[in-house]
Amino acid sequence: MSNKNKETNIYTLILDELKKNYPKSFNYKQIAGKLKSRIPLTKEEVENVIKELHKNGLVTEQKKGKYCFKKPDQYVVGIIEFTNRSDAYLLTEDGHEDIYISAEDTGKAFHGDYVKVKLLEKKKKKLAGKVVEVIKRSKNQFVGNIQIKDDYAFVVPDFIKLHKDFFIREKHINGAKNGDKVVVELIDWKDGDKNPIGKVVKVLGKPGKHETEMHAIMFEYGLTDKFPDEVIAESEAIPETIPSEEIRKRRDFRDVLTFTIDPVDAKDFDDALSIQKHHSGLWEIGVHIADVSHYVKPHTELDKEAFLRGTSVYLVDRTIPMLPEKLSNNVCSLRPNEDRLCFSAVFLMDEQARIHHQWFGKTIIHSNRRFTYEEVQKILETKKGDFVEELLLLDKLAKKMREERYKKGSIIFDKVEVKFHLDESGIPTGVYFKIQQDAHRLIEDFMLLANKSVAKFLSEVPDYIDKKDRKKYGSVYRVHDSPSEEKLEEFAKICARFGYKVDIRNPEKTVSSINKVLQEVKGKKEANMIEMLAIRSMAKAIYSTNNIGHYGLGFEHYTHFTSPIRRYPDVLVHRLLEARLNEGMYSNKEELEYFCKHSSERERVATDAERASVKYKQVEYMMDKVGEVFNAVITGVTEWGIYAEITENLCEGMIRIKDMKDDFYIYDPENFRYIGKHYRKIYSLGDEILVKIKSADLLKKQIDLEIFSGQHKKLKGKKK
Repeated sequence: MSNKNKETNIYTLILDELKKNYPKSFNYKQIAGKLKSRIPLTKEEVENVIKELHKNGLVTEQKKGKYCFKKPDQYVVGIIEFTNRSDAYLLTEDGHEDIYISAEDTGKAFHGDYVKVKLLEKKKKKLAGKVVEVIKRSKNQFVGNIQIKDDYAFVVPDFIKLHKDFFIREKHINGAKNGDKVVVELIDWKDGDKNPIGKVVKVLGKPGKHETEMHAIMFEYGLTDKFPDEVIAESEAIPETIPSEEIRKRRDFRDVLTFTIDPVDAKDFDDALSIQKHHSGLWEIGVHIADVSHYVKPHTELDKEAFLRGTSVYLVDRTIPMLPEKLSNNVCSLRPNEDRLCFSAVFLMDEQARIHHQWFGKTIIHSNRRFTYEEVQKILETKKGDFVEELLLLDKLAKKMREERYKKGSIIFDKVEVKFHLDESGIPTGVYFKIQQDAHRLIEDFMLLANKSVAKFLSEVPDYIDKKDRKKYGSVYRVHDSPSEEKLEEFAKICARFGYKVDIRNPEKTVSSINKVLQEVKGKKEANMIEMLAIRSMAKAIYSTNNIGHYGLGFEHYTHFTSPIRRYPDVLVHRLLEARLNEGMYSNKEELEYFCKHSSERERVATDAERASVKYKQVEYMMDKVGEVFNAVITGVTEWGIYAEITENLCEGMIRIKDMKDDFYIYDPENFRYIGKHYRKIYSLGDEILVKIKSADLLKKQIDLEIFSGQHKKLKGKKK
């Protein structure tokens, strides 16, 4: 064998050996030892080949003198989501483990962008990667405050997960004044530039003003309360009277007792209940839903706009509707004493809430009464008022269904919602809590019944569908995956600290023990925190054509049918149901999945916008309370500080570790606490503490807190 052939052979043998043993690493001696049975090698020969392999990028030096095979570059694509700390995660399209991206490896990506990522070696036992390309921007306009220098400016973004300020050349300031809240458009971001370059395209006004800030939130999330002219024109052309030929096509419920139950400030009533004694002796309960699909036809301007919006959005001071007012507050709203077209689910039930028959179809109703939740609650408690017997019966049936639902694995979430009293200028003057009572649950249980029943009906492929088309048949489901073991373990660990046991050995025990904890915790100081952590431990519910069931409700089949005025998936379900009842097929599985993904994304945007508006009002509400002291509960413990929620108004703020100056505090992540090094004070998740409002920063939308007058526990042991 010539020297050249021998070198080639050694090169191939060593490379193959390292490939075979990937990801293990070896030194020269170990490599020679592995190959000695096939070819005797000197240390020098191995060393020379390894140096060549390393030079050619085929092996990597893991530790000094130890080498392993370097896999070819692997790439994945997905949505990048930044954390508040400027690092990020890639949400992969295949739904596999999220990929960690350190701050220095995020490249020119913004939160929400669709990016290409090169896989790196694992960091802290996590899959890691580096952004190599922004494939598609999630958006190119952003909201922030402008800081003007001599002949240039910077725009500091409002959104906490945007970690780069925009550089603005003088010619692109476009009349903005120093400190204004503006909309900036990305125009360039060259390789090597630290900051993206932008231009001001709109001045929103002075920060801190109610209208400025609310419009900033709307712009940040791509929301508008204005509809295109062609959409308004289509809606205005809809007649307010119902033609007699349309009435003749429908089941007539106008002589059956019917009413709506909604929040006191609601204007769009998209569901109603009817009740009457059936000749069989059973109770006939009708769940009547506004027939939006009768007015909003596929491919019209109204339909295209409703699809783009996906959902109505409820900010603290306004509703941004999915449909124009003519539809949402008029012809589709089930107002009292007016004939209205509906799509209905009608059930024959006995007094134990067992269903003996169900019917789906188009109807016409005439609501006898518009109730608020407060009015119904009073009637249920006092047993006096309009339609008292019917309401008490509906409440009894709802409770029977609820009891059965809990037995079968539905989780009891009664999360408290924070609401604000606003003055004429939109300034918050007080905080109140929206708490679920029997009146709310009554409506909820009948809506759940309708949604579940429609989903099951649509899940069965009908016989009239040809064999060649059966694979195309699909429906829209509201699905909720089971939580990950890791999240459940963490939730169980936290609960254990407060003396509550969550059994995660099997799904049935998990649900029943979570429900037991949620019941036991009611009225306790840690109630809101435990409920919040339980919700965070769950997967997010989404829309999908792949029916995996709804974990949180414990339903095998579930969809959204009952709110078509404010949710586009409900409109789709109405169309699917109508086609099914007429032995047809609306759309196909592939197109429906596209609709589902878009609707899930629009729902996420709406949720984020609603949270942003609540957070803004919480900060604004606390601005005149700087220096005041409040009772609070520790709701989060992180490496950068402690989150605490004020008990009387549920406003959350942060105690920064740098402000805890009475000792040197050590972060103990395993036990969700900080421990003082010298005085052994501890601050743990769930502790009640007194906090002082240090600042309420409207620009950053954050509340900073300080621990007041040495509130703490002590570890056992002597002071160091």
